[in-house]
Amino acid sequence: QRGQADGQPFAQASILPVFLPFAGCPQRCIFCDQSAQTGQTPEPLHALYDRLEAQLSATPSAPPQELAFYGGTFTALPEPWPQRFLVLAARFLATGRITRVRCSTRPDAVDPAQLAAFKALGLSLVELGVQSFDDAALLASRRGYDGATARRACKAVRQAGLGLGIQLMPGLPGHNLRAFQDDVTQAADFAPELARLYPCLVLAGTPLAEAWRAGAYTPWELEATVDALALALLTLWEAGVPAARMGLAEQAGLSVLAGPRHPALGQLARSRALLLFVRQRLAAQPGQQRALARVLA
Repeated sequence: QRGQADGQPFAQASILPVFLPFAGCPQRCIFCDQSAQTGQTPEPLHALYDRLEAQLSATPSAPPQELAFYGGTFTALPEPWPQRFLVLAARFLATGRITRVRCSTRPDAVDPAQLAAFKALGLSLVELGVQSFDDAALLASRRGYDGATARRACKAVRQAGLGLGIQLMPGLPGHNLRAFQDDVTQAADFAPELARLYPCLVLAGTPLAEAWRAGAYTPWELEATVDALALALLTLWEAGVPAARMGLAEQAGLSVLAGPRHPALGQLARSRALLLFVRQRLAAQPGQQRALARVLA
């Protein structure tokens, strides 16, 4: 099946998600509430494994799906759980029930030897929760790594022969519009298979909510965020990188206290990006001033 993502063709597959909220995470990030974001509560890994095995075994003739391990830090799960999950997936890769396996993880939780071993077990794509390449934003957000670490991780994934996904979070503490545009440019330079853009929101029960209440953090306004996302899309489109998602999915129990939340955030950004694209193309054409004036009106 073929589809369109931001004007770029891509192979569209059904996703079978396995959510691992907080599993393997070295600490809780100041902006994060994975239970609210995924609608899933943390469970023992053996329970998740057993349920996944039962689900795959019970539906051998179901349409093929891509298996995705989301949330948590897959590559930092306690041993031997990453391998166990991948060996289980390999059983169903062999039958065609699963077509591909991906995971999400942190930039400081990958190394070349590990990536090579996981690729040999059937892993195809690694989505890195980079959030930003900017040292100031990473430090203020207490991510625990710097921009150089994030860049090394992106290179390691590509060099391992794995697909790369990059997640960015504009509006982090210590972040600004110029830094975000630089983040997008750096991400595009790695030619990832996809990018996800999650503007920072203030979620109830997070350390960021405490900072916001104390006046120590001010989230980006919606209009500024849409403008920033539109410019980011132009950069990604030029590099042939689809934006797989913009903004958090709406979930029951997701309590957003502040920040650039909108139910159609992605559509707003894409529409504005298309307007900017048309303006740029018209401005570059000789004798098109009248048409440009109509577009600008």
